[in-house]
Amino acid sequence: MQEEKRVGRSYSDADAAADLAAYFALKRAVSVRSLAIVAVVALGVAHWFAVPALALATGGLCGVLNAQLTGSSGSLLLKNRTVGVFVLSSFLRIGVFSIVPVAFAVRGPWWSMAWYFAGFFLPLALFAVGALHAFDRK
Repeated sequence: MQEEKRVGRSYSDADAAADLAAYFALKRAVSVRSLAIVAVVALGVAHWFAVPALALATGGLCGVLNAQLTGSSGSLLLKNRTVGVFVLSSFLRIGVFSIVPVAFAVRGPWWSMAWYFAGFFLPLALFAVGALHAFDRK
């Protein structure tokens, strides 16, 4: 009986370095694109919807900050292996970034909270789409 050899996927140091460079480039591009999109949309509707436009711009800024802080926390977790610090920073980020939309809802109109969340999750959506293309192995 002939043994079948399993062919494993080889992942070299060069592949890892290229992927890391692509990750940092994508992270940078997503941050810039997110801020540009929310700025253009917020400025475009600010005349009619001042508070929601501000909520959108604030949400975009908070979303970019959250993405950057999450990436930094994840890198520190891998480097230092301190789960407690990662969990604590996650709770702090969730607390801070979830108080902001409530302030917009209280200030009114209540639906401006949705504009905040649209801006907040825009970097995540752009990163997901960009990652599909950046890390596509053919």
